[in-house]
Amino acid sequence: MLDLILLDFHWIQLLQPQWYIENGGLWFIVFAVFAETGLFVGFFLPGDSLLFVTGIFSNDLVQKGLGIHINSSFVNLVILGIVISLAGIMGNFVGYWFGKKSGPFLFERKDTFFFKKKYLLQAKDFYDKHGGGAIVMARFIPIVRTFAPIVAGIVQMENKKFTFCNIAGSLAWVFSMLFAGHYLQQFILKVFNFDLKQHLEIIVLGIVLVTTVPIFLKLLLDKKKNNKKNPVN
Repeated sequence: MLDLILLDFHWIQLLQPQWYIENGGLWFIVFAVFAETGLFVGFFLPGDSLLFVTGIFSNDLVQKGLGIHINSSFVNLVILGIVISLAGIMGNFVGYWFGKKSGPFLFERKDTFFFKKKYLLQAKDFYDKHGGGAIVMARFIPIVRTFAPIVAGIVQMENKKFTFCNIAGSLAWVFSMLFAGHYLQQFILKVFNFDLKQHLEIIVLGIVLVTTVPIFLKLLLDKKKNNKKNPVN
């Protein structure tokens, strides 16, 4: 089975939530969340859309991934939330530890396919602006959530403070996305008879727009402010 998956594998599939659902199930999802929230090579993984889609397939994922059959959708969501949140918490701890050990070295490192210094600088600016709260808020911002714990380690954020923000942020992010995916699917299916399971591309596109448009708008506003401060003669 694994040989067949690897034979047909293409890197672009890592951006598609349905690929994780269809080929690896719960444990692929757990690893993806761990990698995106703690390893700088995971910044491109589809965290938000993956969790949202996971909520839609929650019952199947619990039954196949954990080998237990529970008739309650709510209980299945809670089980998924706990398992995936633990992956996100552990991922951030790894990023925090890596930041503490690597220190300024990362800011001097040259760009590679798996490492972009500009993302690290963006995360640092975000941390400087929001302090400890950045660890919680960063969970909901693509790319920033990957580098925020690393920056927290670099600036030697207090262990207890980081631990609290890490746990709170992971629980808030994972549970909100899972519940949103599951119950929005149920609502749309009941009211409009429209099954989101058959139109996952719409979900992915919508979440990408919702999560990235604010970032681009902020960049444009910052650019305008800088232009006003430094007008070209």
